[in-house]
Amino acid sequence: MGITLLFLFHSLCCCFFYVHVSISIDAKCHPADFKALKSFSNGLDSPVQGWDYGFSDCCHWKGVTCNPPALKLNSSSVFSRVMALELPQERLRGNVSESLADLVCLRTLNLSTNFLSRSLPVNLFSLQSLEVIDLSSNDLSGYAPWNISSSSITFLDISKNKFIGDVDPGFCSTAKQIQVLKLSSNRFHGRVLPGFGNCSSLEHLSLASNFLSGDLPQDLFALFNLKTLELRDNWFSGELSFQLGNLSNLVLLDVSSNNFSRLLPDVFFNLRKLEQFAASSNNFSGVLPVSLCNSPTISSLSLDNNSFRGSIDVINCSAMVRLVSLNLGSNHFTGQIESLSSCHQLRIANLAKNRFEGDFPESFKNLRSLSHFSISRNGLRNLSAALTTLNHCKNLTVLILTFNFYGEIVPANLNLSFENTRLFVIANCGLTGSIPPWLSNSAKLQILDLSWNSLSGEIPSSIGDLRYLFYLDLSNNSLSGSIPRSITQFHSLIDLNNSLKGEIYEGFSFFNRNTQSAGRQYKQVLGMPPLVDLSYNELSGIISAEFGNLKDLHVLDLSNNKLSGTIPSTLSNMTDLESLDLSYNNLTGTIPDSLANLNFLSTFNVAHNHLHGRIPSQGQFYTFPNSSFVSNDELCGFQTFSCEEESASDDEENSIGEDEDESLRSLVSVPLSVGGAVGFVSTAAVCFFSGMVFPREKKREFRRLHH
Repeated sequence: MGITLLFLFHSLCCCFFYVHVSISIDAKCHPADFKALKSFSNGLDSPVQGWDYGFSDCCHWKGVTCNPPALKLNSSSVFSRVMALELPQERLRGNVSESLADLVCLRTLNLSTNFLSRSLPVNLFSLQSLEVIDLSSNDLSGYAPWNISSSSITFLDISKNKFIGDVDPGFCSTAKQIQVLKLSSNRFHGRVLPGFGNCSSLEHLSLASNFLSGDLPQDLFALFNLKTLELRDNWFSGELSFQLGNLSNLVLLDVSSNNFSRLLPDVFFNLRKLEQFAASSNNFSGVLPVSLCNSPTISSLSLDNNSFRGSIDVINCSAMVRLVSLNLGSNHFTGQIESLSSCHQLRIANLAKNRFEGDFPESFKNLRSLSHFSISRNGLRNLSAALTTLNHCKNLTVLILTFNFYGEIVPANLNLSFENTRLFVIANCGLTGSIPPWLSNSAKLQILDLSWNSLSGEIPSSIGDLRYLFYLDLSNNSLSGSIPRSITQFHSLIDLNNSLKGEIYEGFSFFNRNTQSAGRQYKQVLGMPPLVDLSYNELSGIISAEFGNLKDLHVLDLSNNKLSGTIPSTLSNMTDLESLDLSYNNLTGTIPDSLANLNFLSTFNVAHNHLHGRIPSQGQFYTFPNSSFVSNDELCGFQTFSCEEESASDDEENSIGEDEDESLRSLVSVPLSVGGAVGFVSTAAVCFFSGMVFPREKKREFRRLHH
């Protein structure tokens, strides 16, 4: 016991008690610290860059901070002790050495965002001076070091690693000063054990993105200083406890993507500092609690993908004066949406996949701050009124009206200008009429999706005036005429650097394709693949060689039209192309060999045309299935039968005598009912050993008889 106290006294003296001296001797880092850091560096796959072992003063090494020098008793030597080791984003690889535990005065350890692996040394967490540990975003694995004996620690972040096992907050009985604990994005599983109640100073707790399950421990609701609680993306279940109301200092609460069920507790009057509440993707049901719908502090409310029901008139915009973001998508809300027009601060509103109906309310023009709005998959009427009203929302950036206004006519003569809109989607509505000319007024448009309607007429050439457009989906309509040349002149597809910078739409997902299937969700406009999809229309004419200008295009789909002419070899200039579908047209000629230079091409289809000649055999073409080439006139190559054999058959056709023809006829007429398999093998053997080469017609007859 006496030895332990003596050690602690010595550590306190070296870390906190300094004798400042004015002597000419240069201060250097303590030899023990030099040795510990050198051992740590040597334990990595490659030593830390910039650390010179020949220069013994490690206090000048990159990422190392020392305290002011202290005069060693009974000596003229002056030493500094390492207080901080901070090497984030240094591409360090290897394991964390136990030698770091010899840095007895270490207060801050930050090795985040590297490639450190394997388990952590247990003795690292016994350093009595250690206050901040950030080991996030590495490849550390094994069991987390729950046996923390340091009472000074205030910040611990081991998120984004591969730790396993239970979350055991037993360390809270020692580390009572901890304020920030981040355990997210690991592989923790099972129930969270009791013990968090002893972390009475805890202000930020993140358990998100693990495999934790069961009910929440009750002592979690005794953390009265807690400001943020992140539990999203786990398997927690049961009801959300009424004791949630005890956490009166909460600013952010995220329980989304779990298995919580039943009603939300009506405790939000007690959460008077709560600004963000997310409960998306659970099994909550029933009506919204009154206290939630009258919260004066909440600015962001995400309740999508649950089973809430009732009218949204319960949301009191007069009380919720700070509400900026509202996500109620994929629930069972009914009635009309007019009451939300009183939420004047609203910028983001997702009301998709509910049961709203009626005419679009004119009062929505009062939402002058509205920038992101989706009301897809409801039963709204009067598209003309909706567009006229929303045109007053001059900050509107994202507009999604899919699966509404069924069978209505697209208004063509309105004076509309969605001047700041970047994403405009009115798909799957069965709309009739033509592509409206006012779309060309949307100068910042990047994504336009009018697919799965019944639009007719020609594609207006003015669509090429949308210089930032990089995603155009007009598929599954009845559009006719030729493809306007202006489509091959999109500035953003000629050089994607010309596109506007994408914005991250936090809490606001949308689909990249509006087919009957769900599609992929994106949170960022520039996450969408550069695409031109004109498939399933009645377009005619040729494929312009100028499509080759679109070198940043990823997907080109012109299938199921009436296009004619040849496939331009200039398509090979679209060097980023990943998918090319020209099937079900009237194309003639050959497949250009230059297309084999498209190194990223993973999908290719020219089936059901009138193509002939050799299928390219280089590049990605070896990976494409037979179905990509079927139902053409005379395509040949490795997918069907060898073009070399055809050429040889043409050269030798005249040299094959009548006796060989007679022999062939006798061979192929062997009855398959008697030893058919033997007959086929024998015939093949004769052909192989005699070197006989069949003309094309006889080869087809041979295959027809035996297959």
